[in-house]
Amino acid sequence: MGGLIKSSIARKVAMALSGLFLVFFLLQHFSINFTSVFSPETFNEISHFMGTNPVVQFALQPVLIFAVIFHFVMGFILELQNNKARAVKYAKYNGGANASWVSRNMIYSGLVVLAFLGLHFYDFWVPEMVYKYVESNPEVPTRYFEELVHKFESPIRTGLYVLSFIFLALHLWHGFASSFQSVGFNNKYSAGATKFAKVFAVAIPFGFVVIALVHHFNH
Repeated sequence: MGGLIKSSIARKVAMALSGLFLVFFLLQHFSINFTSVFSPETFNEISHFMGTNPVVQFALQPVLIFAVIFHFVMGFILELQNNKARAVKYAKYNGGANASWVSRNMIYSGLVVLAFLGLHFYDFWVPEMVYKYVESNPEVPTRYFEELVHKFESPIRTGLYVLSFIFLALHLWHGFASSFQSVGFNNKYSAGATKFAKVFAVAIPFGFVVIALVHHFNH
């Protein structure tokens, strides 16, 4: 029994650490994309640097992909483990009395976010890989802004992105805050960290929504 508990704690810590890494990437991704709202030139410059820098392309990018896969696989494992534990320990489980709706449905918000990542990879990462490594096209430093705006011409695709960002906010609302507890961050700064996590969970997805809508209505 002790081994199972330790294993469960280790999984939660591993998932929290991968989640915190993805949150850092999300902030960086937002910071770059937000420049496209007020300065296409700056967005092109940063995107060109990120798209041609070998450290980013061949070191950080594989780590990011691994972190995404690891985080969601670990999430599914923990969900199955929690469901099994509830079935064994509780004859009646009143989820609403023990946890918020968001925390009880992390798996579903996570699935929507995962589906969104699939769409996002299909829209941006796959074409980028084909452009550079399959077709071996010459690098055009000014192409990134036009490619970004083109993706948001469709109201359906824009709507899917907006909906996905709403679910991302729900996922972050519980996940980001709970990650601090999972890694043992429990001191006088805990309340402040939790408040920061809640603000982040709303502000960053809302910022992505603004980016999508600005490019949709200004194309």
